[in-house]
Amino acid sequence: MPVPGADMSHDALLVFEITILVLAIFLGFEVISKVPTLLHTPLMSGTNAIHGIVVVGAMIVLASGHKGPFIWIIGFLAVVLGSANVVGGFVVTDRMLEMFKKREPPKSDSGVGSTDPPSSERPGSAGAEAGK
Repeated sequence: MPVPGADMSHDALLVFEITILVLAIFLGFEVISKVPTLLHTPLMSGTNAIHGIVVVGAMIVLASGHKGPFIWIIGFLAVVLGSANVVGGFVVTDRMLEMFKKREPPKSDSGVGSTDPPSSERPGSAGAEAGK
């Protein structure tokens, strides 16, 4: 059974693969630049999942036998950089989700030192309307 691309020269195959890489970079840039801010967190979660797959794939390649030093270096870099991206992505996602949590106002145990008038005396409150 013939292997697809087996009749191509090494140089032609390299040019073909670099062309695919450059087109993927342009396409990825266009897609990511059009993402609204509200969709950034779900997109980051999806990217973390993809990088998790990259890390697992790199570990599988590193665990297989008969590799040269180039494969070791690329596999090691894939594991390190993919792991850093996954961890960094989770940190950024967690910080962004913290922004959407409702913050409780600080509670004071006594009214001493408080500059706010009681709620019944504030303009527009129900207590101020009832007192009129």
